[in-house]
Amino acid sequence: MDQAVRKRMTLEEFLAWERRQELRYEFDGIRPIAMTGGTLGHSAIATNLVVSLQTLLRGGPCRAFRSDVKIIVADHVRYPDAVVTCTPAPPGTDIVPEPVVVVEVLSPSTASTDRSAKNAEYRATPSIQHYVMLEQSAASATVFSRAGYDWIGRLVMGLDAVLALPALGVEVPLAEIYAGIELAEDEADD
Repeated sequence: MDQAVRKRMTLEEFLAWERRQELRYEFDGIRPIAMTGGTLGHSAIATNLVVSLQTLLRGGPCRAFRSDVKIIVADHVRYPDAVVTCTPAPPGTDIVPEPVVVVEVLSPSTASTDRSAKNAEYRATPSIQHYVMLEQSAASATVFSRAGYDWIGRLVMGLDAVLALPALGVEVPLAEIYAGIELAEDEADD
């Protein structure tokens, strides 16, 4: 690996370094972390959500993006599985400005980071109003929402449930997010 990666990097050093790389990296405030691939289910869940959000947000100022663009949160760089911004972005940028909603599809290898470190980073970013963590094996979302100075979590479960995102004025049925996804047997019977 490049010598620059072995020493502590600043955010600016990381951004300049990462743009020269073939692979994608997140930045934990100290060093790059290589991004790994996900499962087909992981990709389908994120894609289903982004398609639903794009449809619901069409004609308004907000736009939903998939994981090929990055956000800067608390001097860290993250590639969330889905992100929504309502702020126009300059042409050619690869950084989503002022994210409002951030979504991670939980994987066994990243769930701990998503639940703790990323949750703290997203909470520390004032523009983020909702942080959604989606399970892969069940129609279930953990949603953290900003309420004044509080960061309130709630659990949304079942194919008949709805993911409400008041900051965007939209609701997405979990059945749409999990369409075509093989869920755990007890979930499929509900």
